[in-house]
Amino acid sequence: MKIVFLINNAFGIGGTIRSTANLSAAFADRHDVEVISVHRSRDEPALPFDPRVRLTSLIDLREESPGHEGDHPLTKLPGTMFPYSGATGNQLYTALQDERIGGFLTRTEADVVIATRPDLNGYLARDGRRRYLRVGQEHLSLDQYREPLRTNQNKAIAGLDAYVTVSEADAAQYRAALPDITTTIVCVPNGVRAPAVVRSSLDSQVIVAAGRLIPIKRYDRLVNAFAKVAAEHPGWTLRIYGRGPEKANLREQIDRLGLHDRAFLMGAVSPIETEWAKGAVAAVSSDMESFGMTIVEAMHCGVPAVATDCPHGPGEIITHGEDGLLVPLDGDVDAYADALKRIVTDEALRERLSKGALNKADTYAPAAIARRYEALFEELSKSRRRRWDGVARLRQLAARTVRPRSAKAVTAPEGSAPTPPAAHVRATTDGGMTVLLDPAELPAGPLDLIARLRRDPGKRQIRVPVLPSADAPDTVAQATLRRAEHTLAEGRWDCYVAPRGTNKRVRLAVRLVEQAALVGRAPSVDQRGVGAWIPYPTADGFLALRTWLRPAHAEIDTVEVGEGSVTVTATVYGDAAPLGEGAVVRVVSRTDTAYDFSVAAWAVGEREVRFTVPYGEVMARRSAEHDLWDLRLGAVPVGRIGGDVVERRKTDLVPGQVFEHLERGRTRVRPYFTVNNDLALSAKDVEETD
Repeated sequence: MKIVFLINNAFGIGGTIRSTANLSAAFADRHDVEVISVHRSRDEPALPFDPRVRLTSLIDLREESPGHEGDHPLTKLPGTMFPYSGATGNQLYTALQDERIGGFLTRTEADVVIATRPDLNGYLARDGRRRYLRVGQEHLSLDQYREPLRTNQNKAIAGLDAYVTVSEADAAQYRAALPDITTTIVCVPNGVRAPAVVRSSLDSQVIVAAGRLIPIKRYDRLVNAFAKVAAEHPGWTLRIYGRGPEKANLREQIDRLGLHDRAFLMGAVSPIETEWAKGAVAAVSSDMESFGMTIVEAMHCGVPAVATDCPHGPGEIITHGEDGLLVPLDGDVDAYADALKRIVTDEALRERLSKGALNKADTYAPAAIARRYEALFEELSKSRRRRWDGVARLRQLAARTVRPRSAKAVTAPEGSAPTPPAAHVRATTDGGMTVLLDPAELPAGPLDLIARLRRDPGKRQIRVPVLPSADAPDTVAQATLRRAEHTLAEGRWDCYVAPRGTNKRVRLAVRLVEQAALVGRAPSVDQRGVGAWIPYPTADGFLALRTWLRPAHAEIDTVEVGEGSVTVTATVYGDAAPLGEGAVVRVVSRTDTAYDFSVAAWAVGEREVRFTVPYGEVMARRSAEHDLWDLRLGAVPVGRIGGDVVERRKTDLVPGQVFEHLERGRTRVRPYFTVNNDLALSAKDVEETD
């Protein structure tokens, strides 16, 4: 049977795309599956699709592509389908979408076409053919639509064979709103794959949230609740993953509450399951959730969720007290904070809820969800009392066990570079890393893993053998870099495989990078100095290793912003001078050594030090549009190289303060982390528009 998904842009990131990727892969075990992406915005999908699933696009929006159609004449003409920009602000459809989508629906030989958003449901109802089943999906909910979109969507539903919601409550609302239509309205939840990551250890003291930064997600509620948790439990931190229009508001709220060193906006990360595995608690604080895919994703990693009992999804996923905690919406911030405190303080409760969460997640396995869809397809063919070719095939499937279809070989276009092998990487508890590889993707013969220092005149590199995995020697090859065995200079090391005895390197792409073992980990100290390694994916999807190695280092514990000053507490590692009376922190100008100055540092423990930098000292040494100073405890760098975050400058943001300078005018003074994760000070002219 041929099943086709119709989606707006399969090359982006979002819940609809993840759901489509999961369900299409499950269908591919038994069916011919194709995903039709109306738009193509990049060369490769941000979220991986099963290689057995064909991915086809109708309109190429890649700026550098020879086939770019952003200026096609039909884009100047309005579309005839009702407008829908979606939660992610996608462009409105034009006559070009009318032509391409309508043409596809006319000529497709599919047995089932599944549309995934309101205007695509409209096209399917209007331009679809009765020779195939027309199934619309609801990935939001009826309550989230305003007029006239709600009326347009409901009219379209009447022209479909089935309309599938992701919650029973939403299905009931649609049935009540549309009592006279013959369309089957049914709930089938999203399928969520079990990730190939090590489950959470539950001891990270990290609360994780993920999703679009939009008002309905109510991350403001979460931040306010976390402020109450943070006041009583100083070891805990909050990480919020995602991007969206609420980022600036959340940044202001975090700074206003003094949480800049405890609550972090991590940006969008894909795939997200590696980040769930870093958490001890998952947080969902929405006013409305059509389903709650993030809850199931966290459950798959063994992370129990604290969720608002909002319409519609969380209450249908979480069984309160068994696999997570539900918080009444009318309790607002206090109730949510109390639930977080309960799970934060009770290790036994976290462990019990984690076990329940793992069991609950299994019920959302894509294979089980695909079976529910197949049952729907057969029921539709009976209720419509018309011939549908797919039903015979479904009955054959039900009568016998079907061997999963093998993956199709992917042939690269002529002249294109071969697809690099993809690595699944795990940071190890000793601070090293293990690289797992698929032997089918590797060159033949004995191989080595090579780590090569980027932009190094000496072209330093290390090699370790790639060997069959002890657990699965036929299907997994692996190589391990152990900290005790290798000394890596500070910098960025790119990773390759090469036939043993040669330097014919093939760079490694990234499938997954698990960094959970590094969360909260202090820098390593031995006879070589103070160091840390963090494996990570580069911006273009390749495997790299960020390393630090220095004789001594002051690892920042806290950064406190006062009125006109910043105070830092740090732990000193390695070969550093004793922290006795007279210790100073040097504030070193990058412009002129005449602008250097020092502040006193005092010991607050055996290896801990504390110091305050008055911003008045910075203002007195202003000389240019943008002045910069580095901080040194004597000769020792001050920064954050421990843990799992490669670029602190993107996540560990310290609020600035604005002062008046007699010569340069308004000046913003702000501590910040450099590209090397060291702490520095910035004094910059403030534009009038700032």
